[in-house]
Amino acid sequence: MTVDVYAATWTPVIVSILVGVLFVASTLFVANLLAPRIRGRTKASIYECGMVPIGQGWNQMNLRYYLYAILFLVFEIEAVFLFPWAVVNRQLGPVVFWEVMLFLSMLLFGLLYAWKKGMLRWE
Repeated sequence: MTVDVYAATWTPVIVSILVGVLFVASTLFVANLLAPRIRGRTKASIYECGMVPIGQGWNQMNLRYYLYAILFLVFEIEAVFLFPWAVVNRQLGPVVFWEVMLFLSMLLFGLLYAWKKGMLRWE
């Protein structure tokens, strides 16, 4: 590969990277210049989940929120796997179709289990 071909190939990439880095750096610099600088004890305290961060560190959290999040992630991952499969379904054949049906049945079993255990009831 000659130097001319190499330069013609990689020059747009290097210029794009430099423009991106300069844009991010200038944006952060301007934001730092324009940001308000009001400091205080309340502003510097740790804030998480709307709870007051003063007191004992072992507060009891409801596990149900985490279970909803896990169920949400499971069904989001299902959607991520199903859309590409649906696009090429006819080209893959019947074996792949039955493998996806097995996958969906396992997810349905998990949903029925969660339903039976009462995880989907909002109290």
